[in-house]
Amino acid sequence: MTTRYALVGAGHRAQMYVDAIADDYRDRAELVAICEPNPTRAQFYVDRLVGHGLAAPTTWQPDQLEEMIRAERIERVIVTARDDLHAELIVRSMDAGADVVVEKPLTIDAPSAAAIEAAAERTGRSVVLTFNYRYAPRNTALRQVIAEGRIGRVTSIDFSWMLDTQHGADYFRRWHREKEHSGGLLVHKSSHHFDLVNWWIAQRPRRVFASGALRFYGAENAAARGLGDRPDRGTHDGDRDPFELDLRGDERLRALYLDAEQHDGYVRDRDVFGPGITIEDNLALIVDYSGGATLSYSLNAHAPWEGYRVAINGTEGRAELEVVERGAVLVGDGLHPVVDPSAVQDADRSSLRPMGERLLVQRHWEEAVEVPIVSGESAHGGGDALLLADVFAGPVDDPLGRPADWTDGVRSIAVGIAGNRSLETGLPVRIADLGVTILQDTE
Repeated sequence: MTTRYALVGAGHRAQMYVDAIADDYRDRAELVAICEPNPTRAQFYVDRLVGHGLAAPTTWQPDQLEEMIRAERIERVIVTARDDLHAELIVRSMDAGADVVVEKPLTIDAPSAAAIEAAAERTGRSVVLTFNYRYAPRNTALRQVIAEGRIGRVTSIDFSWMLDTQHGADYFRRWHREKEHSGGLLVHKSSHHFDLVNWWIAQRPRRVFASGALRFYGAENAAARGLGDRPDRGTHDGDRDPFELDLRGDERLRALYLDAEQHDGYVRDRDVFGPGITIEDNLALIVDYSGGATLSYSLNAHAPWEGYRVAINGTEGRAELEVVERGAVLVGDGLHPVVDPSAVQDADRSSLRPMGERLLVQRHWEEAVEVPIVSGESAHGGGDALLLADVFAGPVDDPLGRPADWTDGVRSIAVGIAGNRSLETGLPVRIADLGVTILQDTE
């Protein structure tokens, strides 16, 4: 028997799930309905499934969600809609009798997190969070090092994440640039990173202090640097610069967004130096954890290279992971090079900063040793394939605890939500004060 699925939200991120159902898991899963307000985007995935020799799913509007679940006998709903819509769609799906698979972040604020918590308790339905970074072999290897006690009890973490001027810039072209829709990078992007820390060290966040601002992108910064007048969007004729994205240069982006604009007016390629940006591009946090550890975290969204560095200090030594996902962004790469280098097997063009990863462990009074990282060939070092196996084939007994549910999702966004409050007030924020019941156990 196959599980009957519905897709809610038919944007770019939906393709990973649609392709998994159409290919590797077609004997276990059946996508029978798509709920998407934009008919062009819905039809894109209908055609994709038909192209794989599968029956065309029915299409529905968001206000028909409950009717769709009943009529199509939906067992699981996959939510890949805009972040601020997650909570309502999750709660409505559970109340209508379906389990949920949802892209990170779970939601963007504390009241909607509390609503999901209440619905989970009321209905007994499951909510699976697809934290694919947990499955990346390099991150799994670091988790194994800590779980084995090789560096002793964790005392502190230094974590720096660099988004380059291609991937980082993309958050400032689309709806993510508006904090009311994404929660800002502290929620949308950094929830990945905070989940990794929660999972790596098996501690819960207690208090957050944040600092940050919009210092590179946006109209005011462009004016201060004398950039002059710019086109409102990247899709245009004439001269262009490396910060512009021409949707005509990518068949999928053209189909999902440029050809779909007529229905909802959504512009996917806005100028990163235009007005209306309400999120930050430089962020720093200090986070205290329940087991006594302290996290020092930073995010930069306009770096010249992409990757991250994490060092975890313990009572018996230190573990250091360095990852270079793209060594440089070069103008000669063309008008539309790969936006997110971690999501595909992208070629590296830098000789001084080659793409790669290295995990070192050094115990007190000993030389450093390198821990082997065995990566797969699919996205995120093979992590996406492992995640999809857990989602569609069912999780196996995992001693590292990689499968995540709504409680993990709440604890990951709690750091970002508290960080946003700290940015507003200039004060530290206690996680327990966010008003979500499961966060009370951080004390």
